[in-house]
Amino acid sequence: MAAQYRGTKTRGPDPAATPPQAGAALVAGSAKSRRPARPSTTGRASRFLPYLLLLPTLVATAALLGYPLVRNLLISFQTLEPFQLIQHTTEWNGFGNYADQLTSSDFWHTAGRSVAFTAANVVLIMVAGTLIGLLLKRLGKRMRLLLSIGLVFAWAMPQVAGTTVYQWLFDTRNGVVNWGLNGLGWHAMHNYNWLGHQLSTFAVITLMVVWGSIPFVALNLFAGLTTVSAEIFEAARMDGASAWRTFWQVVFPILKPFFLSTTFLEVIWVFKAFTQVYALNAGGPEGLTETLPVYAYVEGFGNQHFGTGAAISMLTIVILMALMSYYFRVILKQEDEL
Repeated sequence: MAAQYRGTKTRGPDPAATPPQAGAALVAGSAKSRRPARPSTTGRASRFLPYLLLLPTLVATAALLGYPLVRNLLISFQTLEPFQLIQHTTEWNGFGNYADQLTSSDFWHTAGRSVAFTAANVVLIMVAGTLIGLLLKRLGKRMRLLLSIGLVFAWAMPQVAGTTVYQWLFDTRNGVVNWGLNGLGWHAMHNYNWLGHQLSTFAVITLMVVWGSIPFVALNLFAGLTTVSAEIFEAARMDGASAWRTFWQVVFPILKPFFLSTTFLEVIWVFKAFTQVYALNAGGPEGLTETLPVYAYVEGFGNQHFGTGAAISMLTIVILMALMSYYFRVILKQEDEL
């Protein structure tokens, strides 16, 4: 039986019994299976689809931001004042405007003032915003809703309107702040001129900037905290971790990308703050609270040295990019890891 089974066992098609047409079909099929698959037209289209979707945004950005930036760069290499505007003449002076500013003590004092102002505000914004965001996580639904509405109102208030409110609050004669401090027994603050001194003016500006920026940090942190599993906080409590240790060793590592991106967004927004500084006291007293954006505006439009103002604005961009260099390195490192 075994011999009979071995004799009748099927070992594959017999070449002699296979028709020529069928053999050719088998050979062609095996050859096709060995050929590499060609990318389909649909695959190529899907590869370029994201770029096509981004194209309208890129065109709008180039038109609204790219052209003014290039135009501003060209003006920074010119001597452009009322005489040149009236005569419609173009006087190129190369890097003269840049050399004048880089050798000017006023420019470097203003640049250092801007960096210190930005650092102080960003630290206060991140600390206060983080504390309020953690508070939102611990509050009940009603109190959380009430606090969130207040934060949204503070965030949505126009900067000029907010500046007007602060001018009323810190008014020398009728301000609520002076009235309250005088009522608490601090009689030296009666009729105190908050906008007559550098530090007090910067204190009011800082309060405005921090007050308007805290909601962004607080609400986004609360949104980030909702993505953290409750079991992680429960495990930390069971291990006896304090609130500070839970935040530093649990919350911060998980939400580190949020803290990094938010911090550098605040650096950009605070460094280029113009409305609060100029609308409150126009950079006074005696220009002691001017930041680089205000300094560029005063030189460009106030003194009508448009080429100088353009050069200051371009130097402002360079300084801001230098401050953002660490963030750029982190972004490039993350892209390489991906």
